[in-house]
Amino acid sequence: MSMLWRCCLLLFVYRCASGFGLDTCDEVRKVFQLRQIGPNKLLPSSPVPGSDLQVCTSQNLTCCTKKMEEKYQLAARRDIQNFLQAYSNGLNLLLTRNVASFQENFDVLMRQAENYTNAMLQVSYQKMFAQASETVRELFTDVGLFLLGSELNVGEFVQRFFDALFPLVYSHYINPGVDDLSPVHAECVRSVSRDVRPFGAAPDLLADQITRSGVSGRLLLQALHLGIEVINTTDHLQLSRECRRALLKMLYCPHCQGLTQSKPCMGYCLNVMRGCLASMAEIDTHWREFVSSLEGLSAKMHGDQDLEHVLLGVHMTLHDAVGQAEESRARLSTQVYKWCGPPSRKRAPSVGIQESGSQVSIPLKASIRAVGDSLAARRRDFVNSLRHYRTFYGDLADQLCARELASGDMPCWNGTHTVKSYTLRIVRNGVRAQVSNPEVKVKGDDPVINQLIDKLKHINQLLQGKSIPKLGSLDQIETGSGDAEGRYSGDCDDEDGCGGSGGGEVKRKIVSNMSPDVTGDYRHHHYHHPPAEDSEIEGSSGNLRLTGAIWALMEDDSSRSCW
Repeated sequence: MSMLWRCCLLLFVYRCASGFGLDTCDEVRKVFQLRQIGPNKLLPSSPVPGSDLQVCTSQNLTCCTKKMEEKYQLAARRDIQNFLQAYSNGLNLLLTRNVASFQENFDVLMRQAENYTNAMLQVSYQKMFAQASETVRELFTDVGLFLLGSELNVGEFVQRFFDALFPLVYSHYINPGVDDLSPVHAECVRSVSRDVRPFGAAPDLLADQITRSGVSGRLLLQALHLGIEVINTTDHLQLSRECRRALLKMLYCPHCQGLTQSKPCMGYCLNVMRGCLASMAEIDTHWREFVSSLEGLSAKMHGDQDLEHVLLGVHMTLHDAVGQAEESRARLSTQVYKWCGPPSRKRAPSVGIQESGSQVSIPLKASIRAVGDSLAARRRDFVNSLRHYRTFYGDLADQLCARELASGDMPCWNGTHTVKSYTLRIVRNGVRAQVSNPEVKVKGDDPVINQLIDKLKHINQLLQGKSIPKLGSLDQIETGSGDAEGRYSGDCDDEDGCGGSGGGEVKRKIVSNMSPDVTGDYRHHHYHHPPAEDSEIEGSSGNLRLTGAIWALMEDDSSRSCW
């Protein structure tokens, strides 16, 4: 018996010394090479003592060396970043594709609105439409730049458009003749436009509408750009030293013991990943609010705050404005004569624009879009898709463990060996909860994440209309008052840029200098807006006839331009 006992004891000691059966590193070498973790020369030919290992320590023999441990740590960090990028890929594509789509739609919308306006001039005011086309182009170029974030004064470029239009209206429809105004006289007429106000409240109304709808469009693009920034930053976030060591221990230390197929227990994985991604979990509340705020903004973008509605209605606003100038022919002739004297004319060239016969045609740059391709439809589809990612950051650690990292089978790896279950406490998400994390020490908030949170807080306030510094909140821009004549009423003081009240001599400015950088400082101005019905065009039957004529002209031009 004593001899048998001694033989068993010697066999037990031998198995302990050889790592409980770890007598080859062939499988470890295969995986090491397959995953391209490092050169094979780093692996020992057979199990060795692991006394110099820093993380994957073991009392038994091991297939790891210190150099391998360093390579494993790099591989673990790379694996997690790849998992993060793969998990966020759908959200990233949703944001980037819609940024490109909205920008493209804005461009198409701009060209279509320009075409509508030129077509209206060709139908209703043919005498001046060829001369006015460049002025129209400049207007829509400025609108496009404003939408893309340029710091343009909306009221100023809209007024500049009407100023440039007045000499043409005066020459052809107020004081008509076969001759054109001389350059000097035309410049004088242009310069007095803001004093004689030939177009009434139309410049203010149009600037108002472009500002309201344009701010919403700009905010939408700014929000999407920020969403992409958040995703890209968190995808490439620098992991702490404690996190990198914990990931090495969870993902590759079992390889050192020959357990290349072993996966971490779910509870163990949750503790490691919730510790590593603790700062990202702090984004959760603000990201949820970001998604909800985008939904709210999209819901508000209708009527006079719908960019598509406003821009495709510019031609009707312009039609009414010129009509108002024609109705005020006597007053305007007297006032212009007072300021500029009798008209000085130059003879027109023998070949000019004919009122009948061959018509000057402006080729269409964009075809009429189907209803399903409208901005509103695209916004609705985008918001519906984004809603699925509302809990993205709150579920991030849990989803990575459930989908990629943790084992659903037993036994599983608990950080030191394989077990039937993980028995340590599982902590919640967030930085504060990591105080009791048994696997990862979290020192505090990440400054990079804090910057993202600050940006999200700011854009959320803008999206919700709570704060648009130097411009007023969306709610302030959306609501207002105005009388039935289209002149602005309500409280007015010197800071509002009002020079009077009631009559047509009231002057005011609409300023918009919102930077595309959501952290920047923006310009502010209070508005008093007319109700929506004031912007509607009187004489519905006449408008229907005009609209029908424009459509017929555009369809005719479109058919010619397509061939």
